[in-house]
This record gives sequence, structure tokens and C-alpha cells, in this order.
Amino acid sequence: MPALSALPSTPPSLRERVSAEEWEVRVKLAAAYRLAALFRWTDHIYTHFSARVPGPDEHFLINAFGLMFDEITASNLVKVDVDGTVIDDPLGLGINQAGYVIHSAIHRARPDLQAVLHTHTRDGAAVSAQREGLLPISQHALAYYSRVVYHAYEGVALDLDEQQRLVANLGQSNILILRNHGLLTAGISVEHAFRELHGLERACNIQVAAQAGGNDGLLPASPAAIAKVHEQSKRFSDGLGEGIQRHWDALVRQLERGGRDYAQ
Repeated sequence: MPALSALPSTPPSLRERVSAEEWEVRVKLAAAYRLAALFRWTDHIYTHFSARVPGPDEHFLINAFGLMFDEITASNLVKVDVDGTVIDDPLGLGINQAGYVIHSAIHRARPDLQAVLHTHTRDGAAVSAQREGLLPISQHALAYYSRVVYHAYEGVALDLDEQQRLVANLGQSNILILRNHGLLTAGISVEHAFRELHGLERACNIQVAAQAGGNDGLLPASPAAIAKVHEQSKRFSDGLGEGIQRHWDALVRQLERGGRDYAQ
């Protein structure tokens, strides 16, 4: 593996070697990585976002192991299949095994989900370690409270036999809290998965802040309010509403005020 201080350049012909549809997904996934860096959702080099490559093959894109999120570009993403065979690794760095175990399991079991995003943020991990998990104490949380599911911690996700339990716990949801670990959202597009993660991270921020005064003083929403917001949130939870694109477009504008090198 080359030293990270002297990474080789990505082949200039990569864009020419992939379809226009794959390149579009690469650019969006790279943008998601850069936005996560901008929002300080990173855990050095140890978390991972992925997106399915359009087409009949069960291939997905994921970060090269060893790169920080603010180093990710469309060209240096690694293409791998669900069995772990590396199809294209422009930098020769390989991928994180835990990332492979988690993401390949979901891409194999849920072909309806095109993108899977996983974080180890401070507040997301804090909520994952709480017995009651996500609490219905904020408008942000109510958008997820009726949809969130949980997967028990089994150690660092390096063992393939954990995959069956992970996908069983995920079921037909796309919002998963990995106990004692972090958050995971998935979607029918990168834009959808990121919208889900953005709101879920915010819900966890609010919960941890509210708990600073002690859990006894927390005011849960009523069952009627929980049910109402569950219905209201369907405008983005299915990934089909125009709000998803508006949300993503605003994020990209924010990102590109600092440059557009992620799209290289």
C-alpha cells in the first residue's frame, strides 16, 4: 500500500471508462462524503458511505481505506461486488472490511436501496448506547421514531455471519441504529439517504443536548403527535418528494462555495 502522504494520481481516463450513469452516482457519492466532512460527521478514516452502481451487476462504490472524507473524489472511489471482489481500485488502497461486511449485506438483501450511509458521530453513538434509543422528544426525532430499528452490537463488524442478523434487523426499514456503535440510513438515491441521515443526526444532537438537564425533565410528544408526524414525514421518507431534491441542491450549493474538486 502506498504511503498516504504520496498517494498516486487517479487514472485520467476513469471517467471515460465508466458509463455516464455510473459517473453521476460517483459525483453524488463523493459530494456526500465531502458534506459529511463539512458537517464534522467523520471518524477519521473509519466510517463509510456506499452507492449501488447502475446496471445489472451487483456492484457498489465505497471509499478507499485510508482516505479522509475530505479527500474523496468521484475518481478515487472503489468499485466492488457484493462478494467482495474488487472491480476497480484506482489508488490501490483496498477497502475497510467492516465497511464491506455492512454495506454488501444491505446491497445484496435490499436491491430497492441505492445508497447506504454509516456514521460514528459523538451524538449518534451516544444515542445508540442508550437503552431507550431515539426518544420522541423533538420534531426531528418524530420523523424517524416510528421507522427506526435497532441492531445489537456484536463487536467490530468483521464477521460475515453477522450479515444475516443485520439485514434481519433492518427488515423493510431504511433507518437503523447500530447499538453501541452509530447510525445508518439508506435510500433510493444518494440524495434520499443523505436527507435521512441529516435529519437523524440532528435528532440525536437535540436529544443529547436535552438530556444535559436530566431525563426526568424530558417531555415526550403525545402518541397522537407521533402518529401525525409519521404521516407528515412521508413526503420525504419514501425518497420521492420534490423536497428531497431541494434539500440536496441546497447542500451542493453550500459545498461548492468551497470548490468542486470532489467531482474530479
